[in-house]
This record gives sequence, structure tokens and C-alpha cells, in this order.
Amino acid sequence: MKYILTFLIFLGILISSGCDEKFQIPNIPNKQGGNISDTVYIKQNPDWTGFNKPEAIIVGHEPFIYVADTYNDRIVMMNVAGQVLGTKEVKHPVALAQDYRLNLIVCARFDTTISGNPVSFSAIYKIDMVSAGHIIAQAPMKRLLPQDPSIDPFAFTRPDRQYTGVTVFYDNSFFVSRKGPVNNNPVDRDNAILHIREGVSSYSGKDTLYISKVPGLTAEGTGLMSANKISSLTSLNRHNFDFILTLIGDNSFKVQWLHYVTTQDFQGYKSQLQPFESDMMAVNRFAEPEGVTIDNKNNIFVADAKKDSVFKFNSFGDEMESFGGPGMFNHPHDVAFYDRTVYVVDTDNNRIVRFILSTEID
Repeated sequence: MKYILTFLIFLGILISSGCDEKFQIPNIPNKQGGNISDTVYIKQNPDWTGFNKPEAIIVGHEPFIYVADTYNDRIVMMNVAGQVLGTKEVKHPVALAQDYRLNLIVCARFDTTISGNPVSFSAIYKIDMVSAGHIIAQAPMKRLLPQDPSIDPFAFTRPDRQYTGVTVFYDNSFFVSRKGPVNNNPVDRDNAILHIREGVSSYSGKDTLYISKVPGLTAEGTGLMSANKISSLTSLNRHNFDFILTLIGDNSFKVQWLHYVTTQDFQGYKSQLQPFESDMMAVNRFAEPEGVTIDNKNNIFVADAKKDSVFKFNSFGDEMESFGGPGMFNHPHDVAFYDRTVYVVDTDNNRIVRFILSTEID
């Protein structure tokens, strides 16, 4: 009941977002060298500021908006009008997801002391929003990884490993991407995706993390099915285990849609889109993709930090209304979509910028 009342109060204080501004999109050359579009976007004002190099954004199921305000060491919770509803101190958050129990899953950092020496590890946290009535500052936060050394004796031996992305599936299990310098161990390569499921151990009766690695990925591959420095993971919000990953390692196809297949002969992931058959799968189409979102029409938006641009593709990989350039963005790291609005994390401009495609205006 407390959660419901808090939710209704928050919904009641939604405010409008000010004046809008029309401008022509700077055209981005496609693979044939032509222009994508001269479509007009409507930029929503004002920009959302007060951040310090933010790197991730999600629109939750409530819906509230959560921003990983990376260099301010916090997560910012906002309503869809941009009003800040609260913050949570978390060291260096870089990726966010939300499960269907409304818990936040966060890639961030964890500091500890080993033999008297300070050590910092990449970490995965779960923030229980419901038990705190969605008062984020009061929400309990539990570290999932690295686990306690009594559970995993090797947990505090690899500070050079980093968790870079997280996405949740319909069954509340989630994937976490990991990268690091050691990839010659066939059993435990750094570049990998972990499948994590929480449950109760039938042996001890205690809460337990069940962790496995997604098979079939090459740690340093330059083609399809690669885990070569994954920068983000995005599920399709469907009743399946498909997801899109972005790569910043040496790879010709830096945005890949992996489709989960179950047949009599095979169970696992295959590439949904094949090389050269669509714009998204053109060789070297992206430079440094850092974030992806999918709208309710299954269009795919990619934030490319090095190209200072947001690319839009339909579900077949055909390029649509892409936009950006250094005059508009400065190293955008993520993108989100809700109610016809595209939210761009404009990292090095320390802001969130919002757009509505002109064809979406009634």
C-alpha cells in the first residue's frame, strides 16, 4: 500500500517540459555515401542538466527514468517531465537495468581493503525499490558481484575485470557483460557474458546466485558471435532471450542481434542479421557504440560515442532517421525511448537531450 501511495503521489506531480524547438537534422552519410533523411526532429526543451559525465539511462516499468550519473557517483531518479525525485549514492555507475519486480540492477564499483591496501573492484548491485516505497535514497542495496570470498574464494583476485552492461529478461534472470585483459584461459576468459539467476538453494535453504556463461561467444573475435569488449546489452522486452550487444573491441560488426534458437539439433544463440544484408550489418558501420534501445515498433537506436551520433534501424537492419554529429552531441553513451520520445545521454556535454520525430506528432 505504501508503494502504491508513493507511486500515485509521484504521478501527480508530473509537470510539462517547457518549449519545443524545431531544427533540421544534420544528415549522416550512409554506406553508399548518400544522405539518410532530411526528417525534422522536435527537440524538447529544456535540456536536463546537473550531471557529470552520465553514461546510462533507462525508462523503468513504473515508468520512472533512471540515469547513471557516473562521475557524480550516484543514480538519479526522475519523472518523465525531468523532475528529480531522488538520488542514490553508488560509486561510478556505468550501466542500468530493471527487472519485473522493479529492482534496479547496476554495474558500478566496490571499494575494499585487502591486507591493509585499498582495492577497487567492478561490481553488480541490486537496489530494492519496492521495499522502500520507491524512495530511492532509502532503497536497500545489495552487492551481487563480486561475491563474498567465503562463497567464491577467487572473488577478490581480479580487480582488472570490469562489468560493462546488464539487461533483464522476462523471467527476471539477467545477463551481465564482462571484459578484461586475460582471454587465453578456455575455462574462464574475461570477455564474456554471465547469465545470472537468483534462487533459493535446495541444499542450504539460503538465497543463492546461479551463474553460468553464455556459450558460443569468441572472447576476442572480430566477426559474429563475439564478446570482444562488450559495451552494452539490451534485451528485446519480449517473451524470449534475444538481445542486442554492442562492442568496442576490434570487430567488423560492432552491433549484433543474437537470437536464441531451440531445435532438435541445436540450442543456443545465432546471429539474427547476417553480414552485408542490411545497413546495420555493413562492415565497420560503427566506431564506438555504447548503448542501444528499442522502441515499441521494434526500431533499434544506437548511440555511437565516437561518431557523436544516434543511428536508427528497423528490425531488418535498414537505416532510417539517423542524426547527430559533433555540433549536436559530444560522446553520447546511451539512448532510451518512451512515449514517442528519444532520450540521449550526451555524456561529455553533461546532459540528457530529448527528441520527438516529426512524424510522431499528431
